[in-house]
Amino acid sequence: MIKGFSKLNKQEKRNWVYNKYLSNNLQELEIFSKYDLSDEKLQLLHDDFIENTIGNYLLPFAIAPNFSIDGHYYTVPMVLEESSVVAAVSKAAKFWSERGGFKCEVQSMEKVGHIHLFYEGDKQILFNFFNQIEPILYKETEPLTENMRKRGGGISSIILKDMTDNLEHHYQVFVTFLTGDAMGANFINSCLEQMTQIIEREALIHLSEGSLEVLMSILSNYTPQCLVRAEVSAPLSEMTYNDIEGNIFARDFVRAIAVADADVYRAVTHNKGVMNGVDAVVIATGNDFRAVEAACHAYACRGGKYKSLTQAYIKEDRFHFKIELPLAIGTVGGLTKLHPMVKIALKILENPTAEILMKIIACVGLAQNFAAVSSLITHGIQKGHMKMHLVNILNQLGATIQEKEQVIAHFIDKTVSHREVVQFLNQLRSS
Repeated sequence: MIKGFSKLNKQEKRNWVYNKYLSNNLQELEIFSKYDLSDEKLQLLHDDFIENTIGNYLLPFAIAPNFSIDGHYYTVPMVLEESSVVAAVSKAAKFWSERGGFKCEVQSMEKVGHIHLFYEGDKQILFNFFNQIEPILYKETEPLTENMRKRGGGISSIILKDMTDNLEHHYQVFVTFLTGDAMGANFINSCLEQMTQIIEREALIHLSEGSLEVLMSILSNYTPQCLVRAEVSAPLSEMTYNDIEGNIFARDFVRAIAVADADVYRAVTHNKGVMNGVDAVVIATGNDFRAVEAACHAYACRGGKYKSLTQAYIKEDRFHFKIELPLAIGTVGGLTKLHPMVKIALKILENPTAEILMKIIACVGLAQNFAAVSSLITHGIQKGHMKMHLVNILNQLGATIQEKEQVIAHFIDKTVSHREVVQFLNQLRSS
């Protein structure tokens, strides 16, 4: 137990961690300073992003070129650590750029917030009360929504829902918002908290019967009204992949998607592959990948069973592959204005609107899934993954540049395994 930790300066926090957990290993303490930025002002900016910062944790920043989306080519920034993801998605992007590219449509961009009420009394009295105060909720939140309304956004609707079938006495004020190019979390929560105060005030004045209690108000990260679709298609004759004939490849691909729909064990791994691509772009552009993950996985089980986020079918000798995702993201506000690498990422994407970024992210998720499933039904996923992982193994083993070149050349046409790499590297060193 330590008291007042947050009041310590950065070096004092490091020293505490060093003394308590690093067994006085000076080399481990020095790792923190090795990752410090040389630009002191920039380091202070990073330190202020969160509480109790004691160092930086770096992830690779990569790009995947050749994404043809609605007739425009994009180079997509990705931030992640997993081997083979960027290589795989780049291969898929090139494959589909030669077959007409990705086609996208944003269905809607509404985001959601809730005020959770508990009311013991006549339901009709509560609904009459709500109808009476609804105009006041719009009117008294106008100072908060003014700037958003100038940009075409604001509060779209306010509805009282009866939730008592699932939880006794529970009602929900269901509010939808349009936030333009902003993710809008702070805007939504501010509006909801203002509405909460109005409801509580008006209930004391006008709600003559029953007991009303506001439990909490918060945005929802489940955003099925903020929906984007992406699709690719090509004649079966153009679907030859890894030397597998097009009609056979397409048939097996459709079957693999059907397996993910039928089996939750496969569906989770299948959708994790989708999120490999989605999360990497969400992180690179300064958005909340945890919120996106939660929404997408909830959407995968919207029918009562967890299923694939992608769908594939063959119609009239043509292969179709598509994805539908709830993506609440933004291109203004938050880290987009603060993190220098986020600014660079958005510039590489040609400063997209939130709508265009939704399309790009959905296409990367679809491409990532195409790459993974294609590998699984042809040469297997480990062949490509382990070749990309080979460098990581060599770094773990402390291989020199010359040793890396020799090992990589040796395994160019062989299956990579940790055991085989260790064995061959030992042979090199002993000779």
